[in-house]
Amino acid sequence: MTAPRQPFFPADRSIRADADGLLDVRRLGEVDYLEAWDLQAELAAQRARGEIPDTVLLLQHPSIYTAGKRTQPEDRPTNGLPVIDVDRGGRITWHGPGQLVAYPIIKLADPVDVVDYVRRLEEALIHVSREVGVTRAGRIDGRSGVWVPAEGERPDRKIAAIGIRITRGVTMHGIALNCCNTLEFYDYIVPCGIDDAGVSTLSQELARTVTVEDMEEPFLHALEEVLSGRMTVADHTFGSAPDPCRGLGRSRRS
Repeated sequence: MTAPRQPFFPADRSIRADADGLLDVRRLGEVDYLEAWDLQAELAAQRARGEIPDTVLLLQHPSIYTAGKRTQPEDRPTNGLPVIDVDRGGRITWHGPGQLVAYPIIKLADPVDVVDYVRRLEEALIHVSREVGVTRAGRIDGRSGVWVPAEGERPDRKIAAIGIRITRGVTMHGIALNCCNTLEFYDYIVPCGIDDAGVSTLSQELARTVTVEDMEEPFLHALEEVLSGRMTVADHTFGSAPDPCRGLGRSRRS
């Protein structure tokens, strides 16, 4: 989706406060969600104090549901599995093996432009999805993340989700790119609060296995390019739909 206004910075300018600094990449393997959340909070505080450089965590999670601040009671799982309520935006989603999760801990340049940051994350994900063969990957106006358009009896379907938090100008949480994970656990929730679309993976779209390891380096490269402004956000919008978070306040845990 295109931004509702012009970004605060020119498209070819870095959105990072430390425009010339290298990203510290940490490949963590499979990490418990709460352990990773605690690590993010610790690193974000250190980054805000200037004690560490911009950092990107690459990992996978054991199977878990997480509920953002706009999650509604009807979104929650019907299979009895636990849900972790988190401080990111958005509604409910699932994480598990076969899904590339990236948590950028980035100090953004002033004035902080949340919309531009999200669009740049989307751009990196669209780029790597198209490069691997999902050439129709793009945006739906009104909905974050990366989508593949409907075809035949298959509806629009999400292949990458984005949920972020920014505190003291430092980003937390991030992206989840479905590579070769199961889709079973999405059947028991309303993913991202959207009940009129589907969920897919790169492997399902391409009818071949695309692993997390296949996508790590391409994503890191694309992320550096978009954050620096060397890769600019383009209009990859192919449709529009209602924003699943519009008008919703924070929901109490059920």
